[in-house]
Amino acid sequence: MEYEISGGSFPIVICTLQRGETMQNETGAMAFMTSDMKMDTNTGGGLLKGIGRVFSGDTLFLNFFTAESDNQQIGFSSCTPGKIIPIRLNGSNTIIGQKNAFLAAEDSVEVDVYYRTKLGAGIFGGEGFILQKFTGNGMLFLEIDGEVIEKDLKPGESILTDPGHVAAMEESVDFDIERVKGVKNMLFGEGLFFTKLTGPGKVWLQTMPISRLAEALIPYMPAPPEK
Repeated sequence: MEYEISGGSFPIVICTLQRGETMQNETGAMAFMTSDMKMDTNTGGGLLKGIGRVFSGDTLFLNFFTAESDNQQIGFSSCTPGKIIPIRLNGSNTIIGQKNAFLAAEDSVEVDVYYRTKLGAGIFGGEGFILQKFTGNGMLFLEIDGEVIEKDLKPGESILTDPGHVAAMEESVDFDIERVKGVKNMLFGEGLFFTKLTGPGKVWLQTMPISRLAEALIPYMPAPPEK
């Protein structure tokens, strides 16, 4: 499978498949495909697995697209302004992503729900403690809100972030929630919680979570008509 990412702030990844190769994606992300692609929609591993994805913010069903001849193309587009990041899974690395991070992947990639058992991380600053887990061997494509910032954390190195800005991380990265210190900081500062990420491992941060973008647009939305 070969791919190309284009489109600037409204990106699309175009994958070129050879006969027998298969891509999977969440329903609604497919933009186009050539005529010799076969589509099959199912839960991707059983009903319980599909329900688990729903709790992580994904869809119950996955679409599987298989090329029935060589050089077939399929495009998957992001649903929000941002970036598409490609990650190659090699069978030993595991990626943990935010809710709705999954865009598409080769069918050899497993998409599962990821639960965080620590109490602090369970709060996750109001962003939800159920995440997505990606394992296997193949290409994975995640959609990121806004621009993406990559951080390679050394063992024991930590950074504090707003919870909504954490897009994805390697499984080796430990994350927890830290309460903001000081009453004035909590009331008039950046919120009640920070996410604390501790290495080793890579972290992908997003500059404009879609929830933050929606909040920024509210003052400019027209008022509903009076009845």
